[in-house]
Amino acid sequence: MLRSLSIRDFVIVDALELEFTSAFTVFTGETGAGKSILIDALALALGSRGDASVVREGAGKTDISAEFSTSAEADAWLANNEFTIEEGGVLLRRLIDNAGRSKAYINGVTATASQLRELGAMLVDIHGQHAHQSLLKSDAQRVLLDSQAGLTGEVRALGLTYKAWRALAKQREEFETNAKNVLLERERLEWQVAELEKLAAKPGEWSDISNEHSRLSHAANLIEGAQEALNLISEAESGPMLSQLTSLTIKLGKLADIDEGLKPVLDVLEPARIQLQEAVYSLNTYLDRLELDPARLKQVESRLEAIHSTARKFHVTPDELPQELETLAAQLRQLADASDLEALRAQEQKLKKVYLDAAQKLSQARANAAKVLGASVTTAMQELSMAGGRFEIALTPCEPTANGVEQIEFLVAGHAGTIPRPLAKVASGGELARISLAISVITSTATATPTLIFDEVDSGIGGGVAEVVGRLLKRLGQERQVLCVTHLPQVASQANHHFQVSKHSTGEKTISRIDLLNTKSRVEEVARMLGGIEITATTRKHARELLAL
Repeated sequence: MLRSLSIRDFVIVDALELEFTSAFTVFTGETGAGKSILIDALALALGSRGDASVVREGAGKTDISAEFSTSAEADAWLANNEFTIEEGGVLLRRLIDNAGRSKAYINGVTATASQLRELGAMLVDIHGQHAHQSLLKSDAQRVLLDSQAGLTGEVRALGLTYKAWRALAKQREEFETNAKNVLLERERLEWQVAELEKLAAKPGEWSDISNEHSRLSHAANLIEGAQEALNLISEAESGPMLSQLTSLTIKLGKLADIDEGLKPVLDVLEPARIQLQEAVYSLNTYLDRLELDPARLKQVESRLEAIHSTARKFHVTPDELPQELETLAAQLRQLADASDLEALRAQEQKLKKVYLDAAQKLSQARANAAKVLGASVTTAMQELSMAGGRFEIALTPCEPTANGVEQIEFLVAGHAGTIPRPLAKVASGGELARISLAISVITSTATATPTLIFDEVDSGIGGGVAEVVGRLLKRLGQERQVLCVTHLPQVASQANHHFQVSKHSTGEKTISRIDLLNTKSRVEEVARMLGGIEITATTRKHARELLAL
C-alpha cells in the first residue's frame, strides 16, 4: 500500500507531502489543474522514463519519494537483490536534474530504473487514461489475456524456444542452398586451424621470447658491461671503489670517536658501502648465469620469425595468435556440426516438437482463461448499462510465432441478439470506455498488487453509469488501496477519501497544490463538478445527496 508521496520541483509542483490510507481515494480538480501530475510523479518513482522537462522551471532537480508497505513477495525481492529491508516498508526515490541525469534509490541504496520498475510492479498497478485505446491493438489484447491468466513466463519461454528452432531452420536452409560454399569454408578453416596448431603459440610466449632474444643477442655487451662495473667496484688495480669506501669509513669512524660532528657523514657513507657490497653480489650472480649461446640465439630467432610471419598472414598481432586459434577452432566445430545435414534436420525437428508441445499447452491455458475473462467482463457490462451485451475472446489458429500458434482478438456484442464482432469495429467511444473499465477492474481483482491506480479511465462515461463505476471502484477499495483521478461527481462522491488539485499563480510562477477535503469542502467540490463555476444552493443540495448515498 502507498503510505506517502513526497514531490519537490516537479513540473508545476513546488513542494508537496501527501499521506495515504487504505480504501478508495479520488483526486479531482478543474481541467488543467494538474490532476494527473500526481500519477506522473509516482510513475517516475516507480521507474518510468523521465528527462529534464519534468524539472520545475528555475529549479535544479526534481526529487520524488514514495513510501510503501510491503508484501512477502516484495521483501523477498529486496533480499534477493541485496537491498536493506526496513520493517514493513520500502522507500523508492528518484532524482532527475535539469541536464536530464537520473538517479534512483531503494531504501537509500543506489538502484537502477529497471530495478524500480521490477519492484514497482509488485506494489502498484496503474491503469492510464488511454488504456482503452491500447485495447484496440491485437498485441495489447494478447498481453492482457496472458497477464490475467498468469502465463507471462510461459510465453517468454516459448519465445526462446521459437527463436532457437527458427535459427536452426535458417541454418539448415542456408546449408542446403550453400552446400558448396560451406564445404570450401570448412576446408579453409581446417587449413588455418592446422597451421596454428602446428605453430602452437602460447599465451604470453611472444613477450617472453622477445625478451630472451634481446638478452641473447646482446649477451657480449651485457657481459662486458657487467664485468666492467664489477671491476670498478671491487677489483680495479688502482683501488676498487668498495675498498676505498671501506677504508674511508674506518678512518672516519676513528675520527668520529674524537669529534661527533663527523658522525652524520659516517651515517651517510656506511649505507653506501653496504649497497656497493650488495651490488658486487648481484653482479657476480648475474655473470654466473649469463653466457654466450649462439645455438640458443639461432633457435629463438627462428621461433620469433615463425610467430611473426604467421601473425602477419592471419592479420593479427603475435600476442593474439592463441585467441585466433580458439576462435577459428570454434567456427570449425560449429561448421562441422552444421555440415551434417541429417543431424541438423533431426535437431530442427526435435526443437520444433518441443515448441509445438509448449504452444499447445499455452493454447489450452489461454482458451480456459478466455472463457473466464469473457464471462466476467460480460457480467460487468450488464452493470455498466450494456444489458444483453457480450464479451468474448477469439483464439484463431495461425502460423507459429514467438507468441504461440493463435491470434487473440477481443469481440463484443453491444446488445442482445447481435453477433460479437472485433472490438475496434463495433464499440463506440462510450462503450469502449465502459468495456475498458470493466476489464481494468476485473484484471486488477485477479492480481495480488496491493495498490491500484485509475487515471481518468472513466472518460466517456456519465449519468447512471458513472454511479455504477463509482460503486465498482469503492467495492474494489474494500480489498485493495484504490486511487482514482476523475472528473465525474458520481465517482468522486463514492470515495472514502477526497483530494482536490488546484492551480495558483504567484507572480510569474504557476504552482499546483493538493488538499485533503473535509466534509464541508467536499460538498463544495462535488457541487463544482456538478454545476461548474456558478455554484448554487441546488447544486450544493444535489452534492450532499450524492455524498449521502
